Amino acid sequence: MESTGGRLGYRLIGALKLATGLLLAAAGFGIFKLMKTDLGTTLDHVVRRLHLDPDGWVVQEVAARVTGIKRSQLMAIGAGTFFYAFLGFLEGTGLILRKRWASYLTIVITASLLPFEGYELARKLTWVRLAVLAVNLAILAYLVVMVRREVRGGGAGPS
Repeated sequence: MESTGGRLGYRLIGALKLATGLLLAAAGFGIFKLMKTDLGTTLDHVVRRLHLDPDGWVVQEVAARVTGIKRSQLMAIGAGTFFYAFLGFLEGTGLILRKRWASYLTIVITASLLPFEGYELARKLTWVRLAVLAVNLAILAYLVVMVRREVRGGGAGPS
């Protein structure tokens, strides 16, 4: 019989994936909402609303990046964001319901994103990037160990 810790691990990872999917879906809706507005005007409104210094380096950096974005690029970013939100919902739901395919799917997706996370970390070391990489490595290791255990044990784990 499977341990309570095994079930809890799947539930925690599933909840994390669902939360990620929810955040990405919200971001996707925000991106598509931005397509209907002038980005410069929207940025100016946000800067004023948050009482930020319009001449500050952060605002200037964001303005420089935002002004060059085309609507087609926003559409592609929004579509990609929704795709990853869908994957997060799929992984999270499957893991919470203890479906074996969800374990395999999460292993493949998590492993495939590690090179990008490593690149970003090498490009600029931050605590957030390091934490994301560490969490994803821990998720990957946990799921690989659990799947191997379940396969050796004759399928006592997810269905």
